[in-house]
Amino acid sequence: MSKKPSWVIDKERARRASAAETVWLFGIHAVRDALLNPSRKKLRLVLTKNAADRLADAIPAGGLQPEIVDPRKFDVPIDPESVHQGAALEVKPLEWGSLADVCAGGEGLPLVVLLDRVTDPHNVGAVLRSAEVFGARAVIAPHRHSAPETGALAKTASGALERQPYLRVTNLSDAMEELRAMGYVLLGLDGEAETQIGTALSKTEGRPVALVLGAEGPGLREKTRETCDHLVRIPFGGAFGSLNVSNAAAVALYAAATRG
Repeated sequence: MSKKPSWVIDKERARRASAAETVWLFGIHAVRDALLNPSRKKLRLVLTKNAADRLADAIPAGGLQPEIVDPRKFDVPIDPESVHQGAALEVKPLEWGSLADVCAGGEGLPLVVLLDRVTDPHNVGAVLRSAEVFGARAVIAPHRHSAPETGALAKTASGALERQPYLRVTNLSDAMEELRAMGYVLLGLDGEAETQIGTALSKTEGRPVALVLGAEGPGLREKTRETCDHLVRIPFGGAFGSLNVSNAAAVALYAAATRG
């Protein structure tokens, strides 16, 4: 019997790991939104009596019998410092479909956000929240060196994780090229760029827009910068002109969503 190539073995191992992966969501708002999301596969619901009362309207939609526990014995695998509010829900990660399915003709404006190695779940959660507010089709990040779907991310997203597509791709540059083939203009945010974002957006002539943002500090990687169509900056009035990535995303999304 011939031995399987190492790449086949690695792929099968990754598939098994993905199938076994689960996420613990916590907090009243995150758990409520997940319970009410028919696309979310739910596995286990752990609540205190007080949390169960607050979630009484959402529990039937989740299809799970909650485990009611003493607040002093809230034993679920989340960070002990997490503000769980007596509510935790074990789920499978959401499956949004392919990049083409979501971005070529999905719901919302022809507008997406790409995050280059943004690993802080609080930043990604805030970006998801802004993306939902301004009607973007997706937030896209690489599988490696990005924030995975976690309870902390979900809590910061304040429910947006259940509604806003968060696509994690194998290679960010390849995803950018695929978006370009769909007609997207790729605008990379760079504080040192000469062109202001408003100027660049005014020249897009109604084409779909992809906003590309890097991690705070290192910014966009060289390959990512090279793949962008234009590098743009958010104008600032003071001597200090730096925004964190989630604030920059919110400003850029507003500018793109309201362009003339």
